[in-house]
Amino acid sequence: MSTAKEEVKTILDKLPDDCSLEDVQYHLYVVEKIHRGIERADKEGVLSQDEVERKFDKWTSK
Repeated sequence: MSTAKEEVKTILDKLPDDCSLEDVQYHLYVVEKIHRGIERADKEGVLSQDEVERKFDKWTSK
């Protein structure tokens, strides 16, 4: 697993040289949200595609 510093370096290397600070902040925000989502899925579990579709059908049907 990479450190936060290594991950930031990787993000910066992938961004164009003319990116703004806002671009950097956005990409860091997205990566953090992904990490939190993975951690939450590990702790709380996930739903299968079929389970999601059944729940979605209940929410959208009248």
